[in-house]
This record gives sequence, structure tokens and C-alpha cells, in this order.
Amino acid sequence: MELDNLIEFKSSPEIKEKLSAYGFAKTFAEGEIILNENAYIKAIPIVTHGSIRVMRTDEDGREILLYYIKAGESCIMSFLGGLHHDTSKVKAVAEEETEILFIPIDKVSLLIKEYPEWLDYIFRLYHKRFEELLEVVNAVAFKKMDERLLNFIKKKCELTKSHTLYVTHEQLANELGTARVVVSRLLKQMEDEGMIELGRNKISLL
Repeated sequence: MELDNLIEFKSSPEIKEKLSAYGFAKTFAEGEIILNENAYIKAIPIVTHGSIRVMRTDEDGREILLYYIKAGESCIMSFLGGLHHDTSKVKAVAEEETEILFIPIDKVSLLIKEYPEWLDYIFRLYHKRFEELLEVVNAVAFKKMDERLLNFIKKKCELTKSHTLYVTHEQLANELGTARVVVSRLLKQMEDEGMIELGRNKISLL
């Protein structure tokens, strides 16, 4: 697997060779579950193509989006859970067709000891994910649902590099942790205000 320009840290050729040698690649279809909550973590994922959405589910089955993992990034929750032999506290789903290089946990520990830049990569990921989680907390605690919905649409458009999203109202509601009827009402209001254009299972940002 070609790792050049994909790993989001300045790494030596040696560590890229080690990642390729230690890891195994797997491709997931859009919507396919990569990791379930309460599952044991045996390998750390590095996204080489595509993107992953990471969700948290409550006891009633309601979900809320925590963050996205893009190409060149990994999941800090997997790092922490795997290194401490703990189960996953989140669910990871392929946002689109996604290719992942999985690094076994025991090899991750070896890389930490041998390559300081690998540890730096982990810390920088931790910092980024922490900031994103603070944004989620801030949005849930202080922002109105219409503002959260619009920001979510913009972020999803940025992720897909498109002004049009192919998504149902039910999917948006699930990722925002709210009811479908609330999302439908707010989307219609945004359309009336000329912010978006609605179609069948699609939303265009104007």
C-alpha cells in the first residue's frame, strides 16, 4: 500500500516501511460498520482513502456524531482503548467507500518505542479530536438546533467536497441526536430563507 502523502506527520521512510509491513489493508463500503461499541480493539486504523464517521449511542439507541476521520488520520479512541486492552466506547462507520490500513496493537507499542514521530502523531491526533469533541459539547449545550443543523451540512459538504449532500432527513436526525420531524421542519425553513435547496434525499447548499 502506498503511504506517501497520506500519513499526517513527517515520517522517515523507515516508519512508512514498517507500517506497510506490519499492517493489513481492508476496504469498507459506504455505511458499513468498521467498529462497534463494546468491541475489543485488536488493531489501530489509519484511513488511506475515504472517511469514517465516529458515533456515540445512548441506552435508547439514539446516536450523535462525534467527529470524522479523514485520509491520513487515525482514531485516537482506538489508540487509547487498544493500548489499555479496553473495549471501544464509540461506533465507527464508513462515510463513503473507505480503505483502511490496520496496525496490530502490539506493533503500535513497538512503533512508539522506536519512532518519536509516531508518538508525536498520536498526540497531535489527540489534540485535534479533543478540540472537535469540545465543539460537539459546545454545540449541544449552547447552540440552537437550526444553527447546529446548518453547521453540520456545511461540514459534511466540506468533507465530500460538494455542495450537494445525498442524505435522508432520518440520517441527519440520527447524526445530530434529534427527531426527524425537527430536522424536516428546520430544513424547510432554511429552504424558504434561500439557504438550501431540497430534493429527494438530497440537500444543496446555496
